Amino acid sequence: MEYRREIDGLRALAVVPVILFHAGFDTFSGGFVGVDVFFVISGYLITSIILAEKEAGTFSLVDFYERRMRRILPALFFVMLAYIPFAWFWLPPRDMKDFSESLIAVPVAVSNFLFWQRSGYFDTASELKSLLHTWSLAVEEQYYLLFPAFLVLTWRLRRHWVIGILIVVALTSLALAHWGASNHPQATFFLLPTRIWELLIGVFAAFYLFGREGTKIKSGDSSHLIQFLGIFGLFLIVYSIFVFDRKTLFPSFYALIPTVGTTFIVLFATRQTMVGKILSSKVLVGLGLISYSVYLWHQPLFAFARHVALADPGRDVFILLILLAIAAAYLSWRFVERPFRNKHEVSRKSLVISTLFFTAFFVLFGLAGVLTRGFVDIRTNYMQKQVLATVVRSPKRKECHTSGADYRKPENACQYYVPNGSWAVLGDSHAVELAYALAKVLEKDNKGVKHFSFSGCAPAYGRIDKTHSDSINCSHWTEEVAAHIIADKSIDTVVVSYHTEGWAASDSNENAAPWHSYKGILHAFKAAGKDVVLVLQAPSLDEGMERLVFRLDSPPLNIPGKKRKEWEERQKYITGRKNEISDEVTIINPSDLFCDEKNCYAVRDGKALYFDIHHMSVAGALLVAEEIVERVTDRPIGSEATMNP
Repeated sequence: MEYRREIDGLRALAVVPVILFHAGFDTFSGGFVGVDVFFVISGYLITSIILAEKEAGTFSLVDFYERRMRRILPALFFVMLAYIPFAWFWLPPRDMKDFSESLIAVPVAVSNFLFWQRSGYFDTASELKSLLHTWSLAVEEQYYLLFPAFLVLTWRLRRHWVIGILIVVALTSLALAHWGASNHPQATFFLLPTRIWELLIGVFAAFYLFGREGTKIKSGDSSHLIQFLGIFGLFLIVYSIFVFDRKTLFPSFYALIPTVGTTFIVLFATRQTMVGKILSSKVLVGLGLISYSVYLWHQPLFAFARHVALADPGRDVFILLILLAIAAAYLSWRFVERPFRNKHEVSRKSLVISTLFFTAFFVLFGLAGVLTRGFVDIRTNYMQKQVLATVVRSPKRKECHTSGADYRKPENACQYYVPNGSWAVLGDSHAVELAYALAKVLEKDNKGVKHFSFSGCAPAYGRIDKTHSDSINCSHWTEEVAAHIIADKSIDTVVVSYHTEGWAASDSNENAAPWHSYKGILHAFKAAGKDVVLVLQAPSLDEGMERLVFRLDSPPLNIPGKKRKEWEERQKYITGRKNEISDEVTIINPSDLFCDEKNCYAVRDGKALYFDIHHMSVAGALLVAEEIVERVTDRPIGSEATMNP
């Protein structure tokens, strides 16, 4: 297969926007499409090599997989190994446990499954996951296991039959991706069945060029049509990079824009065309040659920088980190990638032995990290352990908290301790621990609690938010739950609790819709004859709970988490409009319980009030639950409830 400089340039065009997107540069809001460009390139290159070798009678599955191992694993393992010491010293136990899970998943090519289960690609928490970017490598590795074997089995068929089967697979995958982007966005983003169509687009390009000229392009072909198609392909990619954003349904039909654009460049950007000449420039080709290593280095650098800085490090820091990633990438390309790709320098036997050794090392180290909860006993002292032991989530969170298109219906909501409970708790993820804690407080009075919570669901009563698929699902869920609670005569008290920091920090017109829904649902419940309690958001912390404790060798009994004045400023939109809420609604402000005049605390009396940066722990939720019951029932409540499930 003839070497094409413009393809290396195209790799550079793919990796740069991905890096800038991960660095948080808003201009490159669709930079994540660089991964889709890589998928098309991979499909094209791998298929071109296989077709040429099959035609020459030299193709071997063993040789193919050896080449893939040489291309992917040495640099990947080197980067993983390099970051383990930083993880050990910088990551708090829970994050170290997550990192350990990644160490297990990455070498066995299932990290896309792990991140599908753990978080969404666009979630803020994902910015702290140092190996998140390996999901795309897992997708490619899974594809490499299937596609060559498919060609071997079907090679004796007529070519149009092979292509026909692949077209059916691609169209099915694309249709599934378009449906899944709205209904199961995380699985759709991370998994091969909804991504394989992008790789197959590259496959079709390879078949087309192979059928035309044995995988070669006419080097002198620079007609006006060819020029236009190359330019149009580049435009489609650039358009996606600057116009798409986190709210774009992806990988739906929208993903056709960058992938078709990539295909046009593969097919028509010859060295004689303007686009081909641009992509063949020394700078882009040089960056393209090390693009794989750059991709490997950048995300861990960014994630650890965010851990150390306890916030976004800032644009200048990210620019330095990008330069550092490029420098590290060159070194790993020069001294790791290139030697391992040379059979004369590293034999097949050495490759296999080293691969098995490091795979076993990462898996065993990862298992140790998972089983020891992030090596918590080794990496923390007695005082830290005492506080960390109270960083407790609701044991019902996984079971009772819902999300997505197939959300838990209100009639199937969790009921705590007493069937047909007279209390209900409604909200987003901030309602989970509150529902559990309230049930613990009310249990001795033989009163039950019904739990209704939807992940990431801003107030959506009376409106359909179409900004994202999850928002649409949230809107439908909210309407169903509100109707259910209003109609349920056994429920006499409703507690409402939402995360409001994202939309209540300023006097913006964008806040009008959630605020209207926020107070609208309270009034609807009140009009239905319910006692209504509104729990405002507890003050968020300036850093995650475990990170805060982990960096203090001797954590005091009371640890400040945020300045009270700063928090009140971030909630002024709501606090300035409380008079719009009926006086009959009981308003509980956790700030009155968690703060003094100066500070809002993350830890009080040695107990963590949060389990992350803004979700209350069970201990924190118990304080709020006791205040709710005292205010609603006009009777004092002691700290009698326990944190035991």
